[in-house]
Amino acid sequence: MKEIAEDFTKANITNEEKLMLYYAEKLTKESYKVTERDIDGLRKVGFSDRDIFDVNQVVAYFNYVNRIADGLGVNLENN
Repeated sequence: MKEIAEDFTKANITNEEKLMLYYAEKLTKESYKVTERDIDGLRKVGFSDRDIFDVNQVVAYFNYVNRIADGLGVNLENN
């Protein structure tokens, strides 16, 4: 969805999806600031521990791959 990529906070998605994306953004930009409160917030809106783990793993993997590509000067975009 283009609107999610441009600004997920204004996208027509559920509050649960927005909270997940806030978590993904925080994990990407300031992972050292993720706290139990962030995890509890996801749980409170219905994410299971497995769901949270899965989101964490997908975000961490894409961050890892992008940093490798950036560090080697590889352009992963097909523009």
